[in-house]
Amino acid sequence: MADRTTSSITIGAAPAAITAVIADFAAYPEWAGQVRSAEVLSVGEDGRPDTVRFALDAGVITDEYTLGYRWHGDQAVDWEMVESGKMLSGLTGSYRLAGAGEATEVTYELAVDLKVPMIGMVKRKAEKVIVDTALKGLKKRVEGR
Repeated sequence: MADRTTSSITIGAAPAAITAVIADFAAYPEWAGQVRSAEVLSVGEDGRPDTVRFALDAGVITDEYTLGYRWHGDQAVDWEMVESGKMLSGLTGSYRLAGAGEATEVTYELAVDLKVPMIGMVKRKAEKVIVDTALKGLKKRVEGR
């Protein structure tokens, strides 16, 4: 997974408010455009989800898979695929939050590996759509609370 897609956005909220929205996986279908469903399978000692099962429909990439999460307070969360689907063989990513008070810069990084051959340009475009949609949806969800 050498190629990663990265993008950032500034959200008018403190990191804790943003990570609360990120951790609310049941609500993802309401704001994360490509996520059709998200089910928390296990929760860590900190009360945040450890493993989550997703159904994704991102146009050229439609699949179901499970991700494992590592939370770093309200500064970051990383994930990696722990159970692949029919199309996806690997998926890693992270949200990094920098800031305090009323504004936080959120950087989303994503890398997708597919079981089926796909032109690199098409795969990167799908990654970019997922990243950009997620960041815009996260901003709208957090700032709309």
